[in-house]
Amino acid sequence: METLRTVVIAVLIAVGVRTFAYEPFNIPSGSMEPTLLVGDYLFVSKLSYGYSRHSLPFGLPLFKGRIFSSEPERGDVAVFAYPKDDKTDYIKRIVGLPGDKVEVRGGILYINDVAAKRELLSASEIADLRYYNPSGRLYYETLPNGRRHLIQELGDGYALDDFKPVVVKPGHFFAMGDNRDNSQDSRVPGVGQVPMENLVGRADVLFFSHDGASPWWQVWTWPSTIRFGRIGDGIE
Repeated sequence: METLRTVVIAVLIAVGVRTFAYEPFNIPSGSMEPTLLVGDYLFVSKLSYGYSRHSLPFGLPLFKGRIFSSEPERGDVAVFAYPKDDKTDYIKRIVGLPGDKVEVRGGILYINDVAAKRELLSASEIADLRYYNPSGRLYYETLPNGRRHLIQELGDGYALDDFKPVVVKPGHFFAMGDNRDNSQDSRVPGVGQVPMENLVGRADVLFFSHDGASPWWQVWTWPSTIRFGRIGDGIE
């Protein structure tokens, strides 16, 4: 009975931490490269934006809206429930806040008719990132509030490089992947603007990363696949 009691308490603590504080999340696709890589594992802060049913295990519909709500800041990397099914988790960067006018012209992001500054990285800067397989060009992008982050562009003439201006609806946010030509995000009708209720939390810190090059059964090769230099990095 004492063992059972200990197990039950441990499970309740784990569920409580996952529901109200931090939830682990892994990166399954390259839509946020070079900021987040396939094989990255990170903690998502549930405390940052308050709580909705998407904060609960299995998205249990115990209440509507959000409680202890706080809006994301422009530039936050956020996890949210895909608006079309309210189940699949997406991770993107919040670039547009309610009331903002968002547009993309020739690959350049405009917010309220002001272009986000882009700075092309040099070969030495890319080498310092330890990002060895860039597809296209890497830039630093600076948002109107001064938040600076990396983005990747195959070019400036792809389908998502021109997006007609829209105004972000009240209670919604405009999200984009940092891998601008390879991201299903708010520029795509299937995703669209993200309702506040669908936010799960803010991506805060990497706690593990591996490159997936080693089969699970080759235990002796595991250490060579771990990206030790990324572990513990904050997410910008």
